[in-house]
Amino acid sequence: MPLKPFHTLRNGLARRPFKFGIKSRFSAMRNMRAWLGLLDRYIIYRFLSTYIFLIAIIITIAVIFDFNEKIDKLTQSHAPFSKIVFDYYINFVPYFANLFSPLFVFIAVIFFTSKMAGNSEIIAMKSTGMSFRRLLRPYMFSAALIALTTFLLGAYVIPQSNVARVNFENRYIKKRTDITSVDNVQMQVDTGVVAYITHFDNTTKSGYGFSLDKFVDKKLVSHLTAQTIQYDTLSERRFSWTLRGYHIRTLKGMREKLESGDRLDTMIIMEPKDFFYVRGQQETMTVPELKEFIARQKLRGAAGVSTFEVEYYKRFAMPFAAFILTLIGVSLSCEKRKGGMGTSIGVGLALSFGYILFQTISATFAINAGWPAALAVWLPNVLFAIVAIVLYFRTPQ
Repeated sequence: MPLKPFHTLRNGLARRPFKFGIKSRFSAMRNMRAWLGLLDRYIIYRFLSTYIFLIAIIITIAVIFDFNEKIDKLTQSHAPFSKIVFDYYINFVPYFANLFSPLFVFIAVIFFTSKMAGNSEIIAMKSTGMSFRRLLRPYMFSAALIALTTFLLGAYVIPQSNVARVNFENRYIKKRTDITSVDNVQMQVDTGVVAYITHFDNTTKSGYGFSLDKFVDKKLVSHLTAQTIQYDTLSERRFSWTLRGYHIRTLKGMREKLESGDRLDTMIIMEPKDFFYVRGQQETMTVPELKEFIARQKLRGAAGVSTFEVEYYKRFAMPFAAFILTLIGVSLSCEKRKGGMGTSIGVGLALSFGYILFQTISATFAINAGWPAALAVWLPNVLFAIVAIVLYFRTPQ
């Protein structure tokens, strides 16, 4: 057999992975279509379209009521119209929709499933041999899409937009003046390292009367003082500070080492925002920022960490609620009832508002009564998951 030229072999090998990739993509698409049949895609379409429609309707009503309630405060504070629209309501809509996403999921499931049951569509599906467990597949697929979207928005996107909304509320609605300075700040910035600032001005990012003490085995080993301290906002590294008029006293047994100078550029694990607390600050932090902030505040022994812990665990618990409420909604509304969909919708609304109320109460206990934040946030999910399992086994399979 004659040998083929090298470039022919090379071109042939280069084409094969491309063909294999195309075939694998088509096979994956075929497998997805086999896993989700025509009826599944029909239910997914009904689920998501009803969910989006409910969000649009309820958000519109919420914006109208919210504006009607705050119109006097907005007028008295002379809030510019552009800030009302672009700083507040543009950011209010995604925040509100994401906050009550489980409620919208629950109502959407009950609404369109009750309608399908009333039209005998579910009876027709079950007559073909489809079990209740198989019927749940498109519901759970839709709930997974909503849960993933809710988590990504709540963890990374919406906190960034909440900054403008929270600042607008504090300035024009709640009329809280910005705190530009603070006195007598003391905090533990690292293990065994305590910082103290007599006065700090947030406008200039500078302060005076600074000291930094380092302890090892509860013994003072270093004492630093500086007349002024300035945060370096132009530095590429975080925690960059400039000390002026500094003195360092290092203790080594019975010996002391003294050092002084006019300027010292150093890194201290603190930032100007650590000295100030803004109401609703936890809503403006992403999940990584919340995790870092909680760890630093616990290290410093600061109070009020439970508020941030509740917000952190809520970012994970709220998307998971979509699966629980979907299962409850389908179990309640998949059977044709004499009273029509009114009974199912009434029971569904009662359960959904009960879930939100229970979640609010448990979060309050975590913040004010010392409950573990993880337990308080996940407790409603656990209890309603038990309700969902009971309803699942009581539904004819």
